Amino acid sequence: MWNLENTYASLNPGLYARQAPTPVSEPHWVLTNPALAESLGLDPTALQGDQLLAICAGNALPPGSVPLAQAYAGHQFGNFTILGDGRAVLLGEQRTPSGDLFDIQLKGSGPTPFSRSGDGRATLGAMLREFIISEALHGLGIATTRSLAVIASGETVYRQHAEPGAVLVRTAASHIRVGTFEYAIRQGGAERVRELADYCIDRHYPDCRQADNRYLALLDAVIQRQANLIAQWMQVGFIHGVMNTDNMTLCGESIDFGPCAFMDEYAAATVYSSIDRQGRYAYNNQPAIGQWNLARLAECLLPLLAEEQATAISLAQDALGSYVDSYQHAWLQGMGRKLGLSNASSEDRPLVEDWLTLLEQHKADFTNSFRALAGDADSLAELPAQPLFDQPAFSQWRQRWQARLAAQALDQTAVTAVMQAHNPQVIARNHQVERALQAASQSGDLQPCNQLLSHLRQPFSSNAGMANYCLPPRAEERVQATFCGT
Repeated sequence: MWNLENTYASLNPGLYARQAPTPVSEPHWVLTNPALAESLGLDPTALQGDQLLAICAGNALPPGSVPLAQAYAGHQFGNFTILGDGRAVLLGEQRTPSGDLFDIQLKGSGPTPFSRSGDGRATLGAMLREFIISEALHGLGIATTRSLAVIASGETVYRQHAEPGAVLVRTAASHIRVGTFEYAIRQGGAERVRELADYCIDRHYPDCRQADNRYLALLDAVIQRQANLIAQWMQVGFIHGVMNTDNMTLCGESIDFGPCAFMDEYAAATVYSSIDRQGRYAYNNQPAIGQWNLARLAECLLPLLAEEQATAISLAQDALGSYVDSYQHAWLQGMGRKLGLSNASSEDRPLVEDWLTLLEQHKADFTNSFRALAGDADSLAELPAQPLFDQPAFSQWRQRWQARLAAQALDQTAVTAVMQAHNPQVIARNHQVERALQAASQSGDLQPCNQLLSHLRQPFSSNAGMANYCLPPRAEERVQATFCGT
């Protein structure tokens, strides 16, 4: 069942610390992901057994594991800090039946040399939240780390108050972050960065080996993936909440889901994170923060880009300049498809932007407004009417939109199909997530979690009972702030 490799452990020991997980007292299964287990080459039926439970809880090691905690740094809200896996242990990398390599990491597995006096544990609510959000993004077709299981530890964890503890089993194409490179350049200089960059190329971007300048090719590839990823976030109203450089992966997956959220009413400056008091990571700031983070990666790679610093800086600046065009293209194409445009061009930008302006002016629900345009009357019939659609300004915009649709080759059936394939009916709405987490944490009731997950895994489909999960929050259900689980 296990087919572990330990390629990261073969790197310079300065990039990690050997660390075994700390056992927990009374582990038991809470949530499992059989489909993910099968894709990893693990036996899904073992997700109910004691042997795998012991491994997932950190009470035993799988065959071939060389456990370690990764070292990294990060700019947190713009300020540089030395960090590292303070509550996570990498068990190894699973070679899947398809030949891919995925990290298997335990989160909440106890203290490490990077814990900075922390307890190294995690709360059940925070780990269930990561499970739900990562599955929601995966269901939407957005690259993300995923959760194999949540295991209750049988122990109490103290944050704002006493909460049940848990361990999350997280999988990722890798956990290498921009912050990993920031750590490498400061702790080991250019040669440590070169080793890490070569590892990333071999693992994630093998085509870069053929480039005249493989490290510039690596930078270009990471920029492209991040531009596409952030554009996808924007298209579904997702707000990460903590876009520090230690939360940007080289593989291009979304990672770390603490104070993240999906917007209900559209407002470009929306912030949910309780600690983001200046709005640095607001919804509309995410694209620019993406470029800022990538600039920190480029700084680390400068010694590898060219022998002369001036040449290296010029190459890095050109690469970073391409981010804007890549992001804008990905964003416009995605937004265009949400409006039924098969191939949006720069001339369509005013149409998209004017639609978003209407949404904001009339406090319209982001997800439901797009889906309503897609003509899915059955699924929306039970939802509250949106005043936006009664406004003269909407009628005027709608005429422009329909004229643009008529100018392309797709007929109405094809347009509707495109729109319904790119506009989800269900997102992980904050009040629904909080309701599920409270039921699980306070009374051990997992039914709300499982029901929510069943819809989030098929967000574009019409399923029985889905309408309740499409409802915007009532005033008393609104979630104004979300919190980091550390």
